[in-house]
Amino acid sequence: MQDKIITTLLLGDVYGEPGVRAVFLKLKTLIDKYHADYVIANGENAFGGFGLSVDNMNTLFSSGVNVITSGNHIWQNEEILPYLDEEKNLLRPANYPSLACGHGYAVYKDIGVINLIGRQFLLSVDDPFKTGLDIVRRLKTQVKNIFVDFHAESTEEKEALGYFLNGQVTGFVGTHTHVQTADERILSGGTAYITDLGMCGPENSVIGGDAEVSIRKQKTQMPIKAKVSENSGVINGVVVRSNALTGEAISITRITDYA
Repeated sequence: MQDKIITTLLLGDVYGEPGVRAVFLKLKTLIDKYHADYVIANGENAFGGFGLSVDNMNTLFSSGVNVITSGNHIWQNEEILPYLDEEKNLLRPANYPSLACGHGYAVYKDIGVINLIGRQFLLSVDDPFKTGLDIVRRLKTQVKNIFVDFHAESTEEKEALGYFLNGQVTGFVGTHTHVQTADERILSGGTAYITDLGMCGPENSVIGGDAEVSIRKQKTQMPIKAKVSENSGVINGVVVRSNALTGEAISITRITDYA
């Protein structure tokens, strides 16, 4: 009997209204195209580039996203904070201190999803290596296929944690930089890896923001707040096919689509 295959679509940071709109307009088509069983998306930049609103959350879920991960900006719209406790498929990084609201991992049907955040060039939080491995061991008693969204700035830190969890998880993807990397591969232990998924947001932009605003900020070094670029949307992510019985990744395909 042929082993059952699970197909999981993982999407990069959803940035602003153009990103939310792109997911709303295109996700169901992508699910059909790749025969995706599950969809995981990082939603921490959906609300004007900083944070997540309740409307954003509901739109992403209704569009076909099963689990929403996040990162350092999830705290910036206070409206969402109660939902971090109440909504089991809305995650914040698991290695924030235990007193922080919310939870950092979820089981959705027959997959596990873990959200972690890096420490290099970001705020000091708990060790993502120890936290990640502890959660993986816990989830392995429930599911075989486990996916990690590591929201981190440093490529070195992403690669190090990816290799540390090699063979322990099905897929390890990086988020946060909003620039899709071209290093997707299957590691030696059967873990699908990419350093950064990229972004679901405005195509012609500086990591989602208006280019002129970003140029002015760089030239003046003033703390100018980013403004969401109002260009047409692009969707970045990967499709991972994995063995339902063993959790081993079979393939990883980088995708780019346009709304």
